Amino acid sequence: MTRDVVYPIIFVGLNFKIALKYLKVIAFTHKQIELKELGKLVICQENLTDKLHRVKQEFGISEIFYLGTCNRVEFVMITDRVVDKEFAKQFMYSLQMGLCPVSTSAFLEAAAIYENREALDHLLRTSCSLESLIVGEKEILAQLRKAYDSCREAGLTGDGLRMFMNCVVKTAKEVYTHTNISKNPISVVSLAYRKLRDLKLCTNARVLIIGAGETNLNLSKYLQKHKFTNFTIFNRTLSKAKQLAADLNGEAFDLEALKSYKKGFDAIITCTSSVEPIITPEIYAGLLNGETDRKTIVDLAVPNDTAPEVLEQFPVNFIEVHSLNEVAKKNLQERYEELSDAEAIINDNISAFLLELKQRRIEVAMRQVPEKIKEIRNTAINSVFADEVQGMDQQSRDVLEKVINYMEKKYISVPMIMAKDILINN
Repeated sequence: MTRDVVYPIIFVGLNFKIALKYLKVIAFTHKQIELKELGKLVICQENLTDKLHRVKQEFGISEIFYLGTCNRVEFVMITDRVVDKEFAKQFMYSLQMGLCPVSTSAFLEAAAIYENREALDHLLRTSCSLESLIVGEKEILAQLRKAYDSCREAGLTGDGLRMFMNCVVKTAKEVYTHTNISKNPISVVSLAYRKLRDLKLCTNARVLIIGAGETNLNLSKYLQKHKFTNFTIFNRTLSKAKQLAADLNGEAFDLEALKSYKKGFDAIITCTSSVEPIITPEIYAGLLNGETDRKTIVDLAVPNDTAPEVLEQFPVNFIEVHSLNEVAKKNLQERYEELSDAEAIINDNISAFLLELKQRRIEVAMRQVPEKIKEIRNTAINSVFADEVQGMDQQSRDVLEKVINYMEKKYISVPMIMAKDILINN
């Protein structure tokens, strides 16, 4: 596997705290806390930077960044402080998140605290979506990078977290590239779009959208993204139909208009909360307006918006939520089968990173070697052997200068090479 360099690593001024044992994570996730409760821990972006700067100074934290998504809130930090439940308690109170003592105690009880190699492993698993609510959803990597970049720009992070993030992003890229953990979609909307795509509808196909809820909104956005342009929206509340129509540059009608709509169609996308079928044989026949070719219905409602008689009486490509859910379950199982390969990549990257971390620490420790060698050179020429050098002719001095320059370069590299050899061999 080739190595991706995502964040440049700068080691000038590297301090003792850039070591794996100082990496700490306080995590609140969907595994221990209900999603609706997790929202209480999300910090408003407007106040985030000030809050983090304050706790960074108060608790002697070298570097910190905050990750807040719909299913996790995490604080990643570099510190030599002991990070335990008592630390987390003081830390949370200092953030002034507006929680009552009972809620704070409940959250702290559910908090997961990681340090050292466990912290790095947790970050890698998170970035690879192994810890996500839906395994294989790649959005978490973008969220993680955005959270880090935001705190980096605010001056909350430094060279330490830059190193760890380099490893995090590199590992995630390898997992998503070299495994199938994110290949097959498992959301009903994305699967429905793929089914539609396989039917090879032209981009100017007449698409009727029945219902203006989130599911239809998301599916219509897929279609719009892939250059579909001809939309007509029907919804019980006309204002919502008009809002979606404005986004799609289409027409809007209320549900009653289905009975009189005569412009024809090529595909229907329907998802409403109705307990009775919306598309009856009578409605469908009217919508056809005399056309006899096979049409497509994508019915994502539960129960279906399409009456069974429609499928019996007319030629229809029918895509419905039950069959899509079966595909989603199969794809999800295939994702879980990729876990062992993903974990092997994570373990390989941790091992490589630990070696790199030690090598970098050696480089920092030996960065004074060139200066020391130059001091020895200057002392030899200008003091210890000053008289002998002055007695040389110019040609001899030039030869001596070349020899010293050559030896100086070699002496500078020898300690580093030997130290790395010792490190690798041991």
